[in-house]
Parts: sequence; C-alpha cells; structure tokens
Amino acid sequence: MTDLPGTDLLRYTAFSADPSGGNPAGVVLDASGMDEAGMLAVAAEVGYSESAFLTGRTDASEPGARGYAIRYFSPKAEVPFCGHATVATALALAERDGPGDLEFATAAGPVPVTVVREGTELRATLTSVEPHVTDAAAEDVAEALAALDWPATDLDPALPPRIAYAGARHLVLAAASRERLAALSYDFARLEALMHRLDLTTVQLVWRASDDVFHVRDPFPVGGVVEDPATGAAAAAFGAYLRALSLVPETASLTLHQGEDMGRPGTLTVTLRAGDARVRVSGTGTRIPDPAGA
Repeated sequence: MTDLPGTDLLRYTAFSADPSGGNPAGVVLDASGMDEAGMLAVAAEVGYSESAFLTGRTDASEPGARGYAIRYFSPKAEVPFCGHATVATALALAERDGPGDLEFATAAGPVPVTVVREGTELRATLTSVEPHVTDAAAEDVAEALAALDWPATDLDPALPPRIAYAGARHLVLAAASRERLAALSYDFARLEALMHRLDLTTVQLVWRASDDVFHVRDPFPVGGVVEDPATGAAAAAFGAYLRALSLVPETASLTLHQGEDMGRPGTLTVTLRAGDARVRVSGTGTRIPDPAGA
C-alpha cells in the first residue's frame, strides 16, 4: 500500500481455503478515524471488487454476539451490502478474537454471522436481511442480453429472469448450457449503464448442473471490475429467487460454484429454512499474504 498512512489493511479471500481461490477482500478492522473519501481511496488502491471497514462497535440484538458497524466500498463507490467482504471480515475477527457470533450493522440492515472452527479451517455463515424477488421488465432483459451478446435462445426457460434482493439487487439470468456461461465477453459500458438505471449491484448469471448444484458468474461493471469471483450477496439473492419460484424445496442446501472460469474457484453453500424468509450463505476463507512492499 502507498500513501495510506495509519491504515491497517488485511487481505482475506472468502469462499475458498486457498489464497489463490475465492474472492479477495480488503479488511480494515478499525476504520473509526477514516472518512468516506479515505475508505474509497483504500478500496481503489487495493483494487479488489470490495473492501470492508469496521467503523465502530454496536449493540447486537442477540445476547453474546459481538456487534460492529460496517461499510463496504468497491473501487468506484460505496455498496449497501457485500457478502464475501462480510465473510472475510468475520474470519479476520475470529482469528483475532476467536470464533463465535457476530452481528454487522450494514446499510441494508443487521446481518448476523456465526464463525465456527472445522478442523484447521474457519467457516463463516451469514444470515441475510429479508429478501424479495420482483419481475424483470422484458425490455430490461433484452438490453442485458444485448450487452452480454447472448441470444435469447441461450436462456434456460425453466429459470426465468427476475430481480432478486437480499441486501443488494441482482438481475438473475440463467444460461441453458455450461458453455454459454463460460463464454463471457460483454459490453462493459452498456451493461454498466443498465445496471445504474436499475440499481443493480451485479448480474447473477447461473447454470443449473443438478437439482441443488449451480455454477454462477457475476459481472460487476458498476464496481469498476469486469467480474466478481465469488459473490455472497448474489448467492443469498439467488437462494431467495429459487425459493420464490418454487424451484427448490422450502428447506434446502444448495452448492454454488463460482470463479472457475476466472481461475479463482470458490464454493458457496446456500441454506434455506422452512418458516424463515432469510437466506444463509456460508463458506471458508483464509488470509492472503501481504504483497512485497505493502
């Protein structure tokens, strides 16, 4: 890091136990003295899809949970919620203070996270805010497909387009084949313009491999990066989407593979519980060694 005095920055990857896999995030465990411009500068300097900043302690709603206020920044802007940076931050806190229950006060609402140790690894499970799923206008889907250079015939009719929210908004588009999902080359500016107009954080591109296994990709031009390697917020939104459309049972455990096409494979587990609208997303993670000279 350069020109960022007083910033104690950690680097973690989420949804992989391998530092070269999953989705990397910058984590600042004490950002109480930083303003918005300073946080944005750190996020831009790090260059990851998002970085997380703990701005102070809060009172958690659950007894025994440790509460923190948290903010998330991409290299270009603040975002209301980021799943992988939440997991990364929870793992960093667990390594410092021990596993247990946490609660993050986000712009989208409170997000509980539980960290447990499984053998030599730590695993974090976040619980989303209450999600919702809405129709996607036909003209907006057409514009997204045009930006992606996907013909409409390459969509899977069994998983219709929708906009899903579980802390951030995502347009869900399902590919009819793994080959279609793998061939991602899109018009960055055109997709970015559509996403700004619809207030989307990512476009969640999915392919269903089996009843409970999916491969996913997330273009993220509004954040200043071509693609997000493993996206917890989108995974939570996608779980809500599957349940809202009755595409999975009320109680389900789903496996999402992401990052393979980028050379950063990661695995996200999405859990749905009957009688609870919220969605749980879990995964491992690990600290990324600081680059030389950081």
